[in-house]
Amino acid sequence: MKFKSKKYSIDSTDYQIGQDNINKWGFDVHNTVFTFSAGLSLLFIVTLLVLDPAVAKAGIDSIKGAVLSNFDFLFMWGANILLLFAVALIFSPFGKIRLGGDNAKTDYSTVSWIAMLFAAGMGIGLIFWGVAEPTAFYTDWYGTPLNAEAFTPEGRELALGATAFHWGLHAWAIYGMTALCLAYFAYNKGLPLSMRSVFYPILGDRVWGITGDIIDIMTVLVTLFGLATSLGLGGTQAASGISHVFGFENSIYLQQFVIVLIMGLAILSVTRGMDGGVKLLSNLNMVIAFIFLGLIAVLNFTTVLDSFATAIISYVKNIIPLSQTSGRDDTTWLHGWTVFYWAWWVAYAPFFGMFVARISKGRTIREFLLYVLLMPTLVTTAWMSIFGGVAIEQIIDKVGILGAEQGITDVSLSLFYMLDAYPMGDILSVIAIVLIIVFFVTTLDSGSIVVDSMTAGGKMDVPMKQKVVWAIISGLIAMVMLWIGGTESIQALQSITIIAALPFTLILLLGCVSLIKGLLTELDKPKATIK
Repeated sequence: MKFKSKKYSIDSTDYQIGQDNINKWGFDVHNTVFTFSAGLSLLFIVTLLVLDPAVAKAGIDSIKGAVLSNFDFLFMWGANILLLFAVALIFSPFGKIRLGGDNAKTDYSTVSWIAMLFAAGMGIGLIFWGVAEPTAFYTDWYGTPLNAEAFTPEGRELALGATAFHWGLHAWAIYGMTALCLAYFAYNKGLPLSMRSVFYPILGDRVWGITGDIIDIMTVLVTLFGLATSLGLGGTQAASGISHVFGFENSIYLQQFVIVLIMGLAILSVTRGMDGGVKLLSNLNMVIAFIFLGLIAVLNFTTVLDSFATAIISYVKNIIPLSQTSGRDDTTWLHGWTVFYWAWWVAYAPFFGMFVARISKGRTIREFLLYVLLMPTLVTTAWMSIFGGVAIEQIIDKVGILGAEQGITDVSLSLFYMLDAYPMGDILSVIAIVLIIVFFVTTLDSGSIVVDSMTAGGKMDVPMKQKVVWAIISGLIAMVMLWIGGTESIQALQSITIIAALPFTLILLLGCVSLIKGLLTELDKPKATIK
């Protein structure tokens, strides 16, 4: 394998995928990455058991605050650059390069592919924040975008537009470019499906040594902690919904039961493989989600149309001022929301990128980026504007609990408070609970596959028990965090993930440089390939 162009030359590598793996007790794992990743994650759990959660959270939060405040420009411009780079690739001659080579065929239909990338990328976040975020912006729960006045038409417009901004093109550019880098080097250059492979054009064979091990171990831990955070937050939301609808006490035992249920279903899904597991659940997710969305849209047809149009117009009108850090007066909102989101998308990007790379063989770069950028952006904008618009309308009209409270009192229950305003609110709440659980099963399933691949030296065909191990470890971290400190511990884990996003932002930007080096080697091929 050679990376060559007129501008540079990189020696070929003799590295064989899995050559550093050990085969013992039915496992096939990369010796260093698996050992350190599993050991450090277990050490983290033990450390949590002996520390005071409140003290630990305070210290971690102070570091997170410093990172978000002092490096806001890096997160913001990192996201801007990744989006601009993705758009440039779409319109460049390289857009016709096919992942896996000219004759590569896709493994999944376009509909199933979109369903899987959407479910893995943001599905559960939409359930958690679909009502809460626009409501927070409109009511000045933690600052307002561009200092818009709360409870005004301008505040409503910016609340919907800023929410679409957070879940739109920038987020999917971060995800998409990570996935593209991984897919290109795995399928077009024959390298292992791991983060270290992305840097081969820059580091050469050093990526197979300690440097590459560190990159992969960091990636595993960030992915694992991100999964555990999502699982913990989702478990608490599902438990809150169950308590709200069925009257059970929202205790730690109910939350742990929900996580165990999700973990058990994810293990069952893992054992069924990609087609019988993730693909099936992702398609089921999309069906339930669109039924849910459709019911809300029918019940609020006029509001929904206006909210969707308002969100799109506001998004387009404010994307530039929202995409910069200089000259901003709304720094509390900027750091608490936008910069936080950008850091979270970066931290989650290796997980999403690895999974989407795994299912995207056979797509051209242009097709890949167009679908990854546009389809999820349209869906997330529709979702957030519909649920957020209805919630804001309830506040304006003083309808239901949201109207009475004039905003958020419990983030985990905000969706259920909105649904309570309807005669069929209990039925809608049950659908929401089912959707939360299925989305989380899909996330944990796909996350286990990703972590397993990274700890198996980039292999994609590995023993089933390894995936089960990582599903259990992710669930155990979330359960231990909730047990010793409740949602505060989960938030502390989230803060650790955000802190880790700082170096990962630089890693992703370097990955784009490496991708350019790799794509330039296509110039040595017949011009028809990239015309």
